[in-house]
Amino acid sequence: MAVCMLTFGYGQNNSKISTIDFVQVVDNNKEETLFYYENNWKVLRDVALEKNYIHSYQLLETQLTEKEPFQLMLITTYINGEQHEQAEERFGKLIAQQGQISLMNEKKPDEFRKVLFSKLAEHLH
Repeated sequence: MAVCMLTFGYGQNNSKISTIDFVQVVDNNKEETLFYYENNWKVLRDVALEKNYIHSYQLLETQLTEKEPFQLMLITTYINGEQHEQAEERFGKLIAQQGQISLMNEKKPDEFRKVLFSKLAEHLH
């Protein structure tokens, strides 16, 4: 999975920061994709929220278009730059604790979803 993270000087300030992943469902495997995110991504974020590792998260569905070839947007919001900088290490530990990923059937994640790109955004308000 290729992920492109752009940073524009987001630092240690008090502005919230969100990461947004734009996800395409592959070969009409919407059920597998939603199952995967509900039973893995969401579960990790619920734990991260309890541990104060993140501020919030959202899983949004959007209409697929030729110009915008994605159906899901996964948003994780951090209270500030410091919390965001710790995210990789913290989520790594949570993933290790979780163990194996939950799948709906024998299809692997790359067979039913593709992260097209990711963006980093600083909240203005």
